[in-house]
Amino acid sequence: MAAEDPSVSGVSGRYATALFELARDEQTVDQVRADLDKFEAMLNESADLKRLVRSPVFSADAQLKALTVVLDKAGISGTSAKFLKVLTANRRLFAIADVIRAYRALVAKFKGEATAEVTVAEQLSDKNLDALKTALKSVTGKDVALNVKVDPSIIGGLVVKLGSRMVDSSLRTKLNSIKNAMKEAG
Repeated sequence: MAAEDPSVSGVSGRYATALFELARDEQTVDQVRADLDKFEAMLNESADLKRLVRSPVFSADAQLKALTVVLDKAGISGTSAKFLKVLTANRRLFAIADVIRAYRALVAKFKGEATAEVTVAEQLSDKNLDALKTALKSVTGKDVALNVKVDPSIIGGLVVKLGSRMVDSSLRTKLNSIKNAMKEAG
């Protein structure tokens, strides 16, 4: 399965595939995805956790002890916690972001979903997120999971990447094209 999807390859692809197959057999695919999403959110919010995950200075034992405390506090247990501890014991915890991305790709393929990377200037309301999902579903014919990233530098509008397609309706891009047109008119 990993070889079919270019986003699921290498060390992270092998770990993600192993986790996915285990979760599928245990019928815990959605629970594992939720746990990994929670861990990724914690990772993005905590510089200390990021340092623990990425730094080769910490021994595997120190990483494992700290990770165990973090997972207990976050309520991450079962297959997800065991998997993260295996990554730590194998000194591969630094690859967790790629493993999570690959796992999401495997789940999406398994469920017949597509994933869209959406960049917006400010957080969207639930109503707008639902409208965007509906619009993307009408284009793709599949349920679409959204990975929303907030980037105020786009000023307004949004940028949507879905597979090999990209739609950039950001205000920044429109202003840059007007600026270039004015330079050419000179």
